[in-house]
Amino acid sequence: MKNFEGIIFDIDGTLASTNELIYAAFNHISSKYMNKKLTNEEVIALFGPTEDTILKEWFGNNLSNAMEDYYKFYKNEHHMATASPGIEDILKIVKEKNIPIGIFTGKGKRTALITLEVLDIDKYFDLIVTGDDVKVHKPSGEGINKFVNEFNLDKEKVLMIGDSKGDIKASREAGVKIASVVWDSYAKEEVLKLRSDYLFHSVEELKEFLEENIE
Repeated sequence: MKNFEGIIFDIDGTLASTNELIYAAFNHISSKYMNKKLTNEEVIALFGPTEDTILKEWFGNNLSNAMEDYYKFYKNEHHMATASPGIEDILKIVKEKNIPIGIFTGKGKRTALITLEVLDIDKYFDLIVTGDDVKVHKPSGEGINKFVNEFNLDKEKVLMIGDSKGDIKASREAGVKIASVVWDSYAKEEVLKLRSDYLFHSVEELKEFLEENIE
């Protein structure tokens, strides 16, 4: 399909390599307040709800302190995360075409904005939809629909780019095309089984595809 008229990106595992930071941030909190160390798999199992939702389930009287500690750690230790090499070139290409660019992430607004701002890529996005901005988190397609409606787009010409099963399911629910990227996916094998519309193993592959499919 030629001429996508709207592009939506996930953040973690797509725009940026943040998994190690996320693992460390949750372990910082669990160690300090629960005297417990989490495996990477245990942290991954938490993915879906926002950080605030998870922390509210964990803590009672210490909720406020735990939240502030989490966000402070996430920001101060953001050197552990990096933008996917070459991803900013893609954002520049899409931006130059005057095509609406959105974010749809399961992250809460605070961590999403920290990552985008620290990596200096927040300036490229016309709409940022986080887990705090929807009633139902991924794999619901609600966040994609917000983007489509905001810019009055034809769903057949909207592309969601993400690394998870949730991105695939959300895209199919919303009726847009899905490009799965697996250069930093924590669930690569599961993603491959779901047979996305498009699959990319490198940022360069995605760049070439977009250059051919947007005007």
